[in-house]
Amino acid sequence: MIVDDEPDNLDLLYRTFRRDFEVVRATSAIAALKILDQQGEMAIIISDQRMPEMLGTEFLSKTVDRFPDTIRIVLTGYTDVEDLVDAINAGKVFKYITKPWKPQQLQVVIEQAAETYGVLKQRTADLQRALRRESLFNAVTTAIRESLDYPSMLQTIVETLGQTFGASHCVLHPVEGKSIVAESLLYCLADCEPISEERDRQDPMVQAALKTRKTQVGQSPKDADMRLVVPLTYQQELLAILSFYQGSSEQAGADLFHPPWSKEDIQLLEGVAEQAALAISQAKLYQRTQKQAEQIRAELAVARQIQTNLLRQTLPILETVKVQACCHPAREVGGDFFEVYQHPQGDVWLAVGDVSGKGVPAALFMASAISVLRRELSQETPPEPNVVMQNLNSILSQDLVSTNCFITMVLARYSPIDKQLVYANAGHIYPVVWARQTGASQSEQAVVEPIYLKVRGVPLGILPEWNAIAGNLTLHSGEVLLLTSDGITEAIVPSEDLTGHTPTNGGKGSSMLKEIGLWQLLLQERECLDLNHLLARIQSHNAIQEDDQTILSLEVL
Repeated sequence: MIVDDEPDNLDLLYRTFRRDFEVVRATSAIAALKILDQQGEMAIIISDQRMPEMLGTEFLSKTVDRFPDTIRIVLTGYTDVEDLVDAINAGKVFKYITKPWKPQQLQVVIEQAAETYGVLKQRTADLQRALRRESLFNAVTTAIRESLDYPSMLQTIVETLGQTFGASHCVLHPVEGKSIVAESLLYCLADCEPISEERDRQDPMVQAALKTRKTQVGQSPKDADMRLVVPLTYQQELLAILSFYQGSSEQAGADLFHPPWSKEDIQLLEGVAEQAALAISQAKLYQRTQKQAEQIRAELAVARQIQTNLLRQTLPILETVKVQACCHPAREVGGDFFEVYQHPQGDVWLAVGDVSGKGVPAALFMASAISVLRRELSQETPPEPNVVMQNLNSILSQDLVSTNCFITMVLARYSPIDKQLVYANAGHIYPVVWARQTGASQSEQAVVEPIYLKVRGVPLGILPEWNAIAGNLTLHSGEVLLLTSDGITEAIVPSEDLTGHTPTNGGKGSSMLKEIGLWQLLLQERECLDLNHLLARIQSHNAIQEDDQTILSLEVL
């Protein structure tokens, strides 16, 4: 689908893609929504950003819930950076193309989008099939997993599968290496005579399954029983062989199988066999897994310590300003970081950054970003904050793009001599400045309005070249600059924490903190600002920390 209020653009895009795609055209966002109501999901939507009735990003956001697999692309000019930052951060836009576009560039993007859509749909279909299959044999796998030790698990497997799949007899032969072990396990119906485990062990179909590791289907040469032999393998290791016998439906006492077995029947049984093999493997490898888990925990603890050491352990103590900082990763390691650097010439540099994602990959980019940032700031005459951002983007963008990551970041320089603050923002949350009202009542503090520093550009790693202007203002005595990551503003807190009193209806609602909620909490800090206390209040209502949380303040004394 292509959406554009300019007919010439619609015609050009239509002619470009009509040979390879079924193209649907819409002259406005409203018309596009009506078409989607009628025709359903589109693989790719290309939308112009500037349209009279509705912005392209707003239109695309309305399609996210209904069509999560659709790939969304925006055609835009360079003046729409702010809207694009929000859309990219929210995951609503796959790519954006600036006007005028190059046909070859657009063709490459569309091909990437089509491939991505195909992968998403294939994975969705695979998931749906897996869920349907899981509903059929969930009871079987539950019974298997309830067995605590290896011998009882084997007996549970042969009995559960024999009963569930209507076998007159079922024999399970454990395998070690390339040989069947001596002791096999047997299930048979109450009115059936037991069969010889040794005879079944030497059966040609069992031996064929042992050798080829493939399912064998046939008929017993000595009687009319149908035979099905299924190898149980996990990660290319043969763990056991299941041998099923089935006579007439009256003898088997079940109507799930009727000879000959259908392809769907065998696939279902093989699926259950995979679960049984997994359960056996888990029992055998439990101790090894425990040992590996302990080793991983130890390594992550070391990684967390290393990452903690990368951040400033001691903050500068200055006569003119007071600096505080806190950083708490959601996992052992994370992608949030901060930097406080006092240049020998007297300037104080502050930074808060957030690498997309969590865990080890984000932590690696976080370490790289801090290393490059410190190199830039330690120069005899550091560049302006926006130039530092350009240099960071130039050095890191190739690695960020190749791993589909990006970094949001705020970098500020405060000069104590003239009290000037110069800052650059790469798609990060707006910094906030306010005047501390020491000793004032809460009602008096409520009159104070925060100043949000809204000059910003796109995140690092989005564009090959980062270009945005630097913002500046004068900080007076008693004013505070606060930098945070989205782990702070997206934390869930009770509603009464935002108002300072319990709701009149007696409810205990909760909501995302957001910037306005953070401001309400700051107003409630009557004494000297303590970031540890503030962060403890935010974290006290979240048993599980969903995202890395970082907060940094500079207070002019």
